[in-house]
Formats: sequence, structure tokens, C-alpha cells
Amino acid sequence: MGFVLLEGGCEFKAGMATVDKRAIAVGGGCAVPIRIIPAAAAPDSNDLRAGANGEAWFKAIGATDVRALPVVDRASAGRPELVGELEAARVVFMLGGFTRYLAETLLGSRAWEAMKSAHRAGAVIGGSSAGAMVLCEFYYDQASGKVLQGLNLLSKVCVLPHHDTFAKDWAPRLNRLLPETLLIGIDEETGLLNDGPNGQWTVYGKGAVTVYEPDGQAVFHHGERLVLQVEVKDHP
Repeated sequence: MGFVLLEGGCEFKAGMATVDKRAIAVGGGCAVPIRIIPAAAAPDSNDLRAGANGEAWFKAIGATDVRALPVVDRASAGRPELVGELEAARVVFMLGGFTRYLAETLLGSRAWEAMKSAHRAGAVIGGSSAGAMVLCEFYYDQASGKVLQGLNLLSKVCVLPHHDTFAKDWAPRLNRLLPETLLIGIDEETGLLNDGPNGQWTVYGKGAVTVYEPDGQAVFHHGERLVLQVEVKDHP
């Protein structure tokens, strides 16, 4: 079983260095293959620039084998050579952008099956903003105001990224729409990784992680660990 990395947005800024370095470490170290998926940036033709930024960032913090893959639509999510790279990766990171487009690109694809296989083999599967949202069973689609089906790596979970700037305003609505689902608010330049003892999650970065509970909210800051009652579903 591998690891899951959830980031609240503003990836590749200074506040994310600690959590990204930690993800590289638990993934096996600076020499392991790190692959970036820029699909969420494709609708506005920003995938090449965003992917290049990701490559530069991970190399700047010590990684040596980093590549942004041209997984940008349903067709490319089925290309055998890209699927093979994802299965062999030890860190797979999905960029932010258009959440629904990212989810619909990967859901049921060979690329997603390869990512789950990599996770079963010990890899870190993660993402920032849209990339974190789609890893959950549900995500909130701002454009339609609806809750939609995510990739369901984390069952009965919904992430609210950019929690400190705007997504905290989603919480009352999502509490009504998803009463049996764990809502996790993650601030910008903040990450959450299940690298603690017995799978506990650790908070890293500048901001906070807010867990919405029936009787209120629990807030956690850098270095604090928490237990999340979630099921990781990486099986076929």
C-alpha cells in the first residue's frame, strides 16, 4: 500500500517544499521516477507550461527523474507508453485546474488503473487543488453547483481546497448534500500526507487542515497528525 498526498492549492510555491520533499522520501528517494499529469490545465491550453513548471519544481527540490506526461484527454489516458510510465512511477502528481475535466479524463481509463497499480506497489499518488479533489469519492463542481463522482481512491471523502480563500464557503452546502461524507478543508500552500504511524495523516505547510465533524470543526497545523476514518480503494 502506498501513500496519498492532498494539497490545497498554489502548488510549486515555497510553502510546499516540505511536503513535496517528504512525498519524494516516502516514495523512495530523489532518484525514483516522478510523473506529472497536467490534464487539468488542458482546457485553457496551459498544460505544457504547467507541466514544465512542475518538472522544474521537483528538480529544484532534489528529484532527478521527473517528467510531465502528455496525459491531457481520454485518448492520451489510454496510450500504452504513458500508461507504462505511470505504473512504474513512485510519485504521481496531478496539477490543479479544471476539476471536472480531470475527473472525466481519468475515470475508467487505463491511466487511472496504472496509477492504482503503482499505489498498491508503494507509490505516492497525489495532487493539488483539482488534483486532490478528484482523488476522493466526491468532488464539488462549482460550475454546476453539483456534487459529482470522483476517482474514489479515498472513499466517503470530499476535499475543499483553497479553504482559506474561498472553498470554506462550500462547507454548509456540502454538509447538506453529503451528510455521510468526511469533508476536509485544506488551505493553500498546505499539504496532507498519510505518512505517520499506522497510516496517520500529517499536516505540512503554511496553513491549516480543517476536518468537518458532526459537532464542529477540528483544525490541524504543520507537524500535527490526525486519524482519518477513510478507506483507500486502490484495488481493481
